[in-house]
Amino acid sequence: MNIDSIFENNKQWIQDKLDVDANYFEELGKGQTPELLYIGCSDSRVSTEELMGAKPGEVFVHRNIANMVISIDLNVMSVVNYAVDFLKVKHIIVCGHYACGGVKAAMQSVDLGILNPWLRNIRDVYRIHKNELNQISDEEKKYDRLVELNVQEQCVNLLKTAAVQKAVRQRGLTVHGWVFDVHTGKIIDLKIDFDDILKNIREIYHLD
Repeated sequence: MNIDSIFENNKQWIQDKLDVDANYFEELGKGQTPELLYIGCSDSRVSTEELMGAKPGEVFVHRNIANMVISIDLNVMSVVNYAVDFLKVKHIIVCGHYACGGVKAAMQSVDLGILNPWLRNIRDVYRIHKNELNQISDEEKKYDRLVELNVQEQCVNLLKTAAVQKAVRQRGLTVHGWVFDVHTGKIIDLKIDFDDILKNIREIYHLD
């Protein structure tokens, strides 16, 4: 994309919005009341609002490499707490995507410099699910399954946090694990059975 064209595109976008609703930006400036927090990957092919058909103000968004929810990452934790405690979102979605470069990089035995500590968290997901993953001989299918398992583990990481636990108990907040298939454009709900996953670890991570 040509940098200069961005400003021309922006002018056209503004005009398109005003042609439909003369008060569009006045209303937009009044604040946000999103019901969804979306935690996704920074990959340039995965456009959050576009793939869901959402409008500005409907989805609170956080993106990072491989859609990670890491407890010592103040960025994602700040987003989660703000969305849950102040915006009072009703749903949190962790959405990975097939052909994820971060997941693929984590499976390589190479030194990736500053990315090493970040990708180590994905390698931990591989370690936890090594028995299942090592049964898959097709490398691409193995990557895809690791994408799904990574989404699952990041959802579990969310459910370990105090803010999310309180919101689940007090007002029915729901956590969802999705994958975006870049080959078909479809969003896939992984339908993760959190009760089954958490039953063996709830006593460790439960917070009052």
